[in-house]
Amino acid sequence: MSNFPPNENCSRSPLTSNNQEPDLELYSYDLPAELIAQEPLATREHSRLQYLRRDDGQIADHHFGDLPSLLQAGDLLVVNDTRVIPARLLARRATGGLIQILLLRPSTKKPNLWLALAQPMRKLKIGETLQLLSTESGAPEIQVCDIVLSQDGRKQLILDLGPERLVYQLLSKHGYAPLPPYIARTGEIEKRQDDLSRYQTVFAKTPGAVAAPTAGLHFSSEILSDLGKLGVEVASITLHVGPGTFKPITTSVAEHTVDPESFSISQDTADSVNLALREGRRVIAVGTTSCRALETAGRDGKLKPVEDSQTSLYIKPGFQFRIISGLLTNFHLSRSSLLVLVSTFAGHALIKNAYREAVLKGYRFYSYGDAMLIL
Repeated sequence: MSNFPPNENCSRSPLTSNNQEPDLELYSYDLPAELIAQEPLATREHSRLQYLRRDDGQIADHHFGDLPSLLQAGDLLVVNDTRVIPARLLARRATGGLIQILLLRPSTKKPNLWLALAQPMRKLKIGETLQLLSTESGAPEIQVCDIVLSQDGRKQLILDLGPERLVYQLLSKHGYAPLPPYIARTGEIEKRQDDLSRYQTVFAKTPGAVAAPTAGLHFSSEILSDLGKLGVEVASITLHVGPGTFKPITTSVAEHTVDPESFSISQDTADSVNLALREGRRVIAVGTTSCRALETAGRDGKLKPVEDSQTSLYIKPGFQFRIISGLLTNFHLSRSSLLVLVSTFAGHALIKNAYREAVLKGYRFYSYGDAMLIL
């Protein structure tokens, strides 16, 4: 473990010189490509854990297995129990061209119809049939039913995946883990099962995400058991992570918007969180997804149960946190809304110093990378 001097300035609201709007450059940093984790570690809890203290700005280096020693009895961890679906499909056109497909969500009217992104998109036609590539025999065909425009002007497909009762069986047999674009895969078939297993938390339960709540990837059954013995409580919410989690800020910090995502909070979780708040115990969000769900449903300082609602909450400077007092998260992309979120929670100067130290010390970044604990 190594400590660093406290920051001189942990300003919570970095502003431009006219004090009107945060400067996007404040959320930009350089990252050597070799620090972008391409593979998960062999053991989940062997990842590194950078520990930040908001009160005095100190930064210390740990491993994730040290987490129980950094928490205390009565702390309440809130995890996201969404389950990542095998939402990435590889297909071949009748002309022989290869197509990569990312399923986004099913139609509300016909569950066999799914909204999807495709690459390349430009030559696809309505009515076209695509043959799935698969490690399984007898890979089925799917059909392009329509081509539509998203709110931001991107072309999207409406795909017919076949009989409704067989859709999830199709994905289970022929789908790949929807890894983010910064993770390169050349041996698609060889790594399929490994990624389907490791791009999933040990507490995943409710299918619907097309990206993992990556802060939860570090937990193992053993860590959860150790936390329970210590008296740390664990509650869960469900937020189905969408592809918008990787959406960069291209306009300004003030004008950026976050794509809507579905979430639910049970009565039991609401009761546990509200009891912890009344008793002055720490509520620690595991991941920015859990944070956004909690803060969406707790704007009056009391967490409300929610069933199948939507959140587009964008946490930026000036936001007042009502529920969480701690955050466990991964390292986020430059110029992303998630980096703005953690900077708003911990203070821009502290996060800037933490990321600088993480780069210098060779931490692994992004989805399969290392973690950060902010208390």
